[in-house]
Amino acid sequence: MKYGKIIITLRSNIQNMKVFCQLKRYSAIIITSFCAIWHTVTAQLPVPKHEVRAVWLTTIGGLDWPHTYARSTASVSVQQRELCDILDKLKAANVNTVLLQTRVRGTVIYPSEYEPWDGCLSGVPGLAPGYDALGFAVEECHKRGMELHAWVVTLPLGKWQKEGCQRLRKKYPSMVKRIGDEGYMNPESAGTADYLARICREITSNYDIDGIHLDYIRYPETWPGRLDRERGRQNITSIVSRINSAVKGIKPWVKMSCSPVGKYDDLTRYSSRGWNARTKVCQDAQGWLRDGLMDELFPMMYFRGDQFYPFALDWKENSYGRIISIGLGIYFMSPKEKNWPGDVVERQMNVLRRHGLGHAYFRSRFFTDNVKGIYDMAASVIDHHPALIPPMTWQWATAPLPPLSLTVRQTHDGTLLTWDGAADRSGAPYLLYNVYASDTYPVNTDDARNLIATRLVSRAIFLPQHPGGQPLHFAVTAMDRYGNESSPILSDAPEEEYTTSTRYLSNDGRRLALPAKGQALDAEFVVVETLKGNIVAMLPYSGSHADISSLPPGAYVLKSLGRKGVAHRIGYFMKNYK
Repeated sequence: MKYGKIIITLRSNIQNMKVFCQLKRYSAIIITSFCAIWHTVTAQLPVPKHEVRAVWLTTIGGLDWPHTYARSTASVSVQQRELCDILDKLKAANVNTVLLQTRVRGTVIYPSEYEPWDGCLSGVPGLAPGYDALGFAVEECHKRGMELHAWVVTLPLGKWQKEGCQRLRKKYPSMVKRIGDEGYMNPESAGTADYLARICREITSNYDIDGIHLDYIRYPETWPGRLDRERGRQNITSIVSRINSAVKGIKPWVKMSCSPVGKYDDLTRYSSRGWNARTKVCQDAQGWLRDGLMDELFPMMYFRGDQFYPFALDWKENSYGRIISIGLGIYFMSPKEKNWPGDVVERQMNVLRRHGLGHAYFRSRFFTDNVKGIYDMAASVIDHHPALIPPMTWQWATAPLPPLSLTVRQTHDGTLLTWDGAADRSGAPYLLYNVYASDTYPVNTDDARNLIATRLVSRAIFLPQHPGGQPLHFAVTAMDRYGNESSPILSDAPEEEYTTSTRYLSNDGRRLALPAKGQALDAEFVVVETLKGNIVAMLPYSGSHADISSLPPGAYVLKSLGRKGVAHRIGYFMKNYK
């Protein structure tokens, strides 16, 4: 069956609808009426190369992990294996960001100078589990090419008599406020911002995390007495600002994010029904994006219909170029909760993608347990291909130089790729590498479908035997910790495209050394191409040097151009940045 005319018509409708949706306030009727159309053509739309696919991995009470207690060497191994199994499943579904609950309720899952161990690991509050759970999780996420963000529950301290609350209120009584039988850090206390900043600085200093994720950075909805909203927003913003300075002052590439209440405020045509971030609980999250205090938001949009779509697009419209990843309430698909049909979340994901918004699952266990088929749908349909995380160009925008000397070795059971490291200029401690593969040459690194490995720390990868039989071509890029990606280095072109040996050609930034023609080449010119195959210069092939003074800095491929118009690759060269 031919779908071309249908797809063209649907795409036209989608584009028209997009114009409507970018008005200042939105019609949920228009949005929801086109959800079915979006779902129909999702598979036909371009696969995004950059998109956040995140999951909240909850540790409180072992809701997502751990499921057993660590009290011996053997039980530590069991607990660690549980986490690895979860991460393997997330990786297989192309999740690229794990928000791991690190500070729980005035308690933590790592050895802290300030707070006791949470009981989720050992089963006993304050008792160490025998290993550093946060350090282990960071290492395992990075092995799988995923970012790990330390999820810090900020103000709630749990029950008044529990370990975390009891210790903190005894040490800092003015910083803790009792509301019912719960304790909270008081956002109106002068010491709260400094204390939370110390916690986040400790995590950032001691661990190779990719982000600090603030949860419940707001006034409790049960706050007693009359709340001055303007003053309240100033108090919460002051805490956010202090934490931002503590984190960015150490590692500016670490992302600052939070999970605000899902609806920022009332919209012109749609009421938030009394539950919103800015007015109800004093979270000026859009202001934090505007003022550079946040790099990313994960709004908790656990709603449907006109309580979801208009408010989701409001976050996008007021993102100030930062990253928005919408929190999806997949737990509501559980029969024990609201028993949502599975297609509710699938349609939401389609809409988010069309508008360049990422998605985050709440919670991990509902996702990996495949409630209503959510895992299968994400892994095999919507997120079938990997994606990189959008770069923080507002923090640092200069890409690293490309890797060098890509070598491809065929073995009996697969292919080994190795390459030399690239040069980074961001100041971060190391670079990451992305690998692309395609059965066509040159490999298109703009096509996410060619992305096969992300965020590698090592400069080598082994790929099992390609089942299709057709040989693959490869490309490798370098990426800094801000997410800026270099141009690629490519594996050799098919043999018929060149006959001379490939080599690296020396230059001083003005003159490029040309190899001798020998007997094989009849070329009168050389062609200079970027690593993506774009021709940037054609120079005479005469003498021992060519003038490259007009070329911008970068890495290039040099090809000879014969009298019959046939090009042969004769080498690479790099014009250095000054």
